[in-house]
Amino acid sequence: MTNNIAGRVAVVTGASSGIGAATARRLAVDGAKVALLGRRKDRLELLAESIGGDTLAVVADVTDQRSVTDAATTVRAAFGQIDLVVANAGVMLGAPFELAHTDEWDQMVATNVTGLLYTARAFIDDLLATANDRAPADLVLVGSIAGHGVFPNYSVYTATKAAVAHLTRNLRSEFGPRGVRVKNVEPGFVTTELGDGMSDAEQLAGLAEMRAGLEPLVADDIADAIAYAVGVPGRVNVAELIVVPTPQG
Repeated sequence: MTNNIAGRVAVVTGASSGIGAATARRLAVDGAKVALLGRRKDRLELLAESIGGDTLAVVADVTDQRSVTDAATTVRAAFGQIDLVVANAGVMLGAPFELAHTDEWDQMVATNVTGLLYTARAFIDDLLATANDRAPADLVLVGSIAGHGVFPNYSVYTATKAAVAHLTRNLRSEFGPRGVRVKNVEPGFVTTELGDGMSDAEQLAGLAEMRAGLEPLVADDIADAIAYAVGVPGRVNVAELIVVPTPQG
């Protein structure tokens, strides 16, 4: 397979840690110019410094549409039109439905669903403008296997990830014929900070126990999967890619 990443202009949201940071590193190694979007300025700048080369740290909050559109303008001014977007920013806050803090529901919907919509909207004109038969553009939405399964006490989180899966399918129908490959990469258990902000102590402990019960993936595993999906020849769209630890099934 040829490297269809070198020379591209990529944007990664949620880039300050975990899958986002690993994906940014991998795309840069493969020769892309990479804009790192996230809320934690110090982490973004440290990551950009560690990667070096054509890397740009841009502070942005995906739940704020103006913040995302301003970030798009900043990236465009530095690197030109964007042809690869990885919408990775996400939040997982578990709790029994009847005990959950509804502000945590709001946070998950705002980040996992609305944040993806704002991200896709901010960059779709670039993706459409740069797509062609030989070098299509890519919009990668990072979902979760939670969008397909039943996970007690994570009902709102799983609902947001089911929305990501169906959003991807519908955007494929709109943009595939126009040269933009829309894809959903769905990780299983991965060792990241996801879930660390839960206020429900019982669910937090349960998550740690679940992760300890098998060898989870690491962020680089998902970064490799994303790099594969966007690096295949232009005639191919890896439309839905589930990546789980082997013991998870």
